[in-house]
Amino acid sequence: MTKTHDIFRKTWLTILGISVLALFGHAEAARIKDIVDIQGVRQNQLVGYGLVVGLNGTGDGNKTKFTVQSLASMLEKMGLTIDPEAIKVENVAAVMVTAEMPPFARTGSQIDVSVSSIGDAEDLQGGTLLFTPLKAANGQVYAVAQGPVSTGGFSAKGAGANVQKNFPTVGRVADGATIEKEIQSNFNQKDNISLILHNPDFTTATRIADSINSSMTESLARVSDSGMVQVRVPGKYSDNVSGLMTLIENLGVTPDVTSKVVVNERTGTVVIGENVRVSTVAIAHGNLSIQIKEDENVSQPMPFSQGQTVVTPDTDVVVKEEKSAIYLMESGTTIGEVVRALNALGVTPRDLISIFQALQVAGALQAQLEIM
Repeated sequence: MTKTHDIFRKTWLTILGISVLALFGHAEAARIKDIVDIQGVRQNQLVGYGLVVGLNGTGDGNKTKFTVQSLASMLEKMGLTIDPEAIKVENVAAVMVTAEMPPFARTGSQIDVSVSSIGDAEDLQGGTLLFTPLKAANGQVYAVAQGPVSTGGFSAKGAGANVQKNFPTVGRVADGATIEKEIQSNFNQKDNISLILHNPDFTTATRIADSINSSMTESLARVSDSGMVQVRVPGKYSDNVSGLMTLIENLGVTPDVTSKVVVNERTGTVVIGENVRVSTVAIAHGNLSIQIKEDENVSQPMPFSQGQTVVTPDTDVVVKEEKSAIYLMESGTTIGEVVRALNALGVTPRDLISIFQALQVAGALQAQLEIM
């Protein structure tokens, strides 16, 4: 191998090593698409009122008047006139039907719907949801739902006992709604794109803008505030904004997080953020237990001695205090050092909650303490 080939080989290995490190570094970062939403690109909630039929005697009772009225109205539209007072069926249940219409949904595409009983039905399993228009907040119909209901549970009862799994009064119809009307969108004609951060933070927003600008040939992104980054659409993407977003959403950014300690007193859960720091402080934690045992000593007289029974209380008090060492934490102590020190104290999660509350009162906890 010549000297030139050797130099070329070493140079190539160096470049390969740098590329591998860059790939690993990029893998540790979050994609922009995972930490932001695009303003105007969101789901829309749909809701409708419908009837589930074909139940095996587990539908609404006759006391649920709106179910009877709805059934009578439906039969009338089909050409059958009947007195609502004459309807006595238990195979029908009134339900509310909800769905989420995804962004850019097209006419003819299908979405799942959730079906929830609003009467006194016991079980929706085996029923069929009838034709139900689904409306948005503006009152317009955007989808129509119909199909068999699956509850993923069951309910059975006898004279003296009943068995139930999950919630049989709530079900789902897979691909049960068909989109009938599209929401107009001019996304590919936008001049500016607004990226909304899931967790507003000035540092994270600045990193997003820097990442976008460094990947483009011109400066396109600027930070509006801690929760928004605006991106100007360049001329070459004027009719292909979707292509620009494909490039942007796959860029890597390391989000910054607020120093926070979250504790849940009900479950004893403690979550400590990476950037939590503790000022110089000495910690000693020990448990004091006091046990009080009450007893009575009874002294009875001999038979026929005309004496009296004497009852003397006997109290036994035991006080036990655990000895605990005092640990000194220097200023700027990291979370790893805090955990090691508290583990050395042998504290439980419940004790840890008390310690962090005391650190906050002492002003030594350089983080936000959030109690759930």
